[in-house]
Amino acid sequence: MTLRKGLIIFLLLSFGVSALVLLSSVDSGTWSTILRADKRFLLLALGFVLCAWACDAGRFCALSRAAGERIDFRLGMVLTWLHYFGCAVTPMQSGGGPFQVYVLYKKNVPLGKGIAITLTRTLLTILILGILVPVAVFIEPELLRGRLFLKGVFSYVLAFIIVSWVLVVLSIARPCVIKRWGRVFTLWLKRFGVVRPERVLRIAKRINLEVDNYNLNFQMFFSSGLRYFMLAIILSVFHLLFIFSVLPCLIASVGLPLNYLQAFLAQAVFMFLLYFVPTPGASGVAEGGGAALFGLLVPWNMAGVMAIAWRFFTEYLAIAMGVAVAVKLLGWGVTEELYEQEPPVEEEGAECEYSRAEDDKKHG
Repeated sequence: MTLRKGLIIFLLLSFGVSALVLLSSVDSGTWSTILRADKRFLLLALGFVLCAWACDAGRFCALSRAAGERIDFRLGMVLTWLHYFGCAVTPMQSGGGPFQVYVLYKKNVPLGKGIAITLTRTLLTILILGILVPVAVFIEPELLRGRLFLKGVFSYVLAFIIVSWVLVVLSIARPCVIKRWGRVFTLWLKRFGVVRPERVLRIAKRINLEVDNYNLNFQMFFSSGLRYFMLAIILSVFHLLFIFSVLPCLIASVGLPLNYLQAFLAQAVFMFLLYFVPTPGASGVAEGGGAALFGLLVPWNMAGVMAIAWRFFTEYLAIAMGVAVAVKLLGWGVTEELYEQEPPVEEEGAECEYSRAEDDKKHG
C-alpha cells in the first residue's frame, strides 16, 4: 500500500462511517443540544489536547536523553505530529516510526537509538493501557457486557499484548533466542514463497543488527538514563490523562450528566482496541465503534456527535499538523519514499560502533 493510497483510505473510511453514524443517530434534539453547547468546555478540551501534545514531545526529549542524545522541545513536537500522521495512513497504526527515525537520523541521532526511542515511546503507551484496561473492565464490567464482538477483540488484543511483552523481555534478557527465532521464521517464510531466497541473508542480518541495537540502547535506558526513563513514564501517564479528559469536556459542554471515571475508563478500553485495528489509523472502526461505546455514556442521539468530536480533537487535529509538517519538512516525494522503501542494512555492529564513537566525541 502506498502512502497516497493509505491516506485516501483513511479519509474515505473516516468520513464515510462518520456520515453513516450521524445519519443513524442525529435527530432534531441533537441540533438544539449542540447549539446550546458551552464554548468554554470546548476550549478546555482543546487545552487538554495541547497539554497532551506537550507531554508527548517531552517524552521524546526524555527518552532521547535516556539514550544519551539531546533533542529540543520543538523537534519533540514535530516527532509527535509525524507519529499521528504515520499512524493515520498505516494498518494497526504502525507507520509513525519510519518518519520519526528518519528525522532523528537527520539530527545526528544514530539509527539504532532512533528505533529504540520511537519503539519505547509506543511500548510505554501500550503498557499503561494494558494495565488500565483490566482495571477498567473490573470496575465497569458493563463496558463489555453483552458485547460479544468487543469481548472477542479484547481477548485477542490481550493475548497479543502478552506475547509482545514476552518478546520484549526476551529481547533484553536473551537476545540470542530472538535472533534464532527470527532466522527460523525467515526460513519458514522462504519455504512458503513469502520471502525470496536472495533476501533471506539480508533479512537475517537486519534482524541480528536491530536486536543488538535495541538491546544495547534499552540497557542504557535502565542504567545511565534511568532518571530520564522514569520521567518519560510520568509524562506518558499525564499524556493519557489529558487525552482521556477530552471526552468529559465534550459531554459537559452540552450539559449532559457526566461520570468522569466511566468516561475515562471507556476511552482507555477503546484506545487499547484501536491500536490493533487493521484499517489505516483505525479509520471507520474508531468512528463507528466510538459511537457504540459512547452510547453507554450519553443518549444515542448524541453518541455519534460525541464520537466524531472526540476523534476531531484527539486525532484529526494532530494528523492535520502531521501532514503539514511532513510536506514542509520532508516534502511529499521523500515522505512517499520513506513510507515505501526498506531501510538500508549496515554491517552488524556498525551502528553500535557509530553510537559509541558519537558518545566518545560528545564527551571529549
